[in-house]
Amino acid sequence: MTFLPKIKNRIGVALLFLGDILAIFAFFHLSVLIREGILPRFISDMPDYNYSFKNYSWIFVVWLLILLYEEGYSKRLALWDEIRFIWKSSFFSSVAIFTMLFVMKRGHEYSRALIITMAMVAIILFPFVRIYYKRFLYYLGLMRRKILIIGSGPAAVSAYTAIRHEPNLGYEIAGFVDNDPAMEEIDGNKVRKGINKIDRYIRSAGIHDVIVAKPELDKDELAKLLNHLQHKVENTLFIPDIKGIAVAGTELRHFFREQTIIIEVSNTLANPLKYGAKRLLDYLAGVIIFLVFLAPMLLIALIIKLDSKGPAILRQKRIGKNAREFYCFKFRTMLPDADERLKKLLENDRSAKEEWEKYWKLTDDPRITRVGNILRKTSLDELPQILNVILGEMSLIGPRPYLPREWEYIKEESDIIHALPPGITGLWQVSGRNNQDYNFRITMDSWYVKNWNLWLDVMILFETVGVVLKRDGAR
Repeated sequence: MTFLPKIKNRIGVALLFLGDILAIFAFFHLSVLIREGILPRFISDMPDYNYSFKNYSWIFVVWLLILLYEEGYSKRLALWDEIRFIWKSSFFSSVAIFTMLFVMKRGHEYSRALIITMAMVAIILFPFVRIYYKRFLYYLGLMRRKILIIGSGPAAVSAYTAIRHEPNLGYEIAGFVDNDPAMEEIDGNKVRKGINKIDRYIRSAGIHDVIVAKPELDKDELAKLLNHLQHKVENTLFIPDIKGIAVAGTELRHFFREQTIIIEVSNTLANPLKYGAKRLLDYLAGVIIFLVFLAPMLLIALIIKLDSKGPAILRQKRIGKNAREFYCFKFRTMLPDADERLKKLLENDRSAKEEWEKYWKLTDDPRITRVGNILRKTSLDELPQILNVILGEMSLIGPRPYLPREWEYIKEESDIIHALPPGITGLWQVSGRNNQDYNFRITMDSWYVKNWNLWLDVMILFETVGVVLKRDGAR
């Protein structure tokens, strides 16, 4: 790295640190306003405290030390990893503060309500503040890192796409290098020929990091390349050929004497506490959502009855957990003679037949009613599935609830997919929804179950809100 990028990086880190100080300072004062102005309206006889900065300044130090300890100023994190990091840091900061007050026996001098409020404010606001502030610093050209991709095949394209979709990483793709390029350019970026010339390019372009995206390299070639790059750039990353294997929650075990690394893949489904927490959250959230949306659901049912003949709510057989069939509830969005209409359309329209065979859905589906079209675009047709969630037949987040006639297409992945109850929403819905072909949906469902954890559910839930609001891929 040349002298100027080093200076710009250090300035960026210093400004990020200063931004965190100002953010924590703002959260403190906002928490004081809540503690003094709002909480007394609901809680009587709240004691008075001295909220001077001098009295609480050590709390700022604890918070910043936690951020430093968790490498908050050196690690490059994707969006959801950054959010998890901030939430985790806020939680541990609060635990550390309460522990110190208990050990020093000074808890009576500080407002516990203020500290808890500050943690909650930070959990809500800190992710937005820090993420957008970091992007502002990137926009100014600070803390950005140039990254070079070695390779030009599918793995290189995947690495490029992943980086482009994660602006929170602050990477600037400098280009591609390969000995025998599979493509001359990738998305307008020229693929340079000759890995043996990489040293010169690293120096001339000021490369910080390198990704080796050539899983086809044999062990000796890969080791030689990685060992060479390790002392030429700050960080060397490589993409191993482990496609199809669970990656979330994996841990590396090092055996230095044997120069061996073992990848430990945990079976999170075997953990009764984690799975029990998922079921408990499903039940509580399901009851709350049902009570909140009961009146709107009754109104929707009435509108459906007025719009077309037939029942307002349908019971469809679906494949559930452990491949057991159950009845899934949905608002009716199609005409009563939907099956006959579909059969006639596929017999007479070749393009519609090709689309149906690829997606199992139609862009302009003549079976859908006027009200049904609105319900599908807004995903309101799935609201009655909350009853399935409460009954334990479905989950808020999970694989698709497949129809029995789809069994022959999913039977090879069924043991994996049906290890969890199907969900109202899931990974495939936030990965393009109906814009993706049928095999992609099966792959996404299988990947979700292999990599399931509660944090993945949180990510999908928030992503679903954005997808529904944008109506991305809805049909």
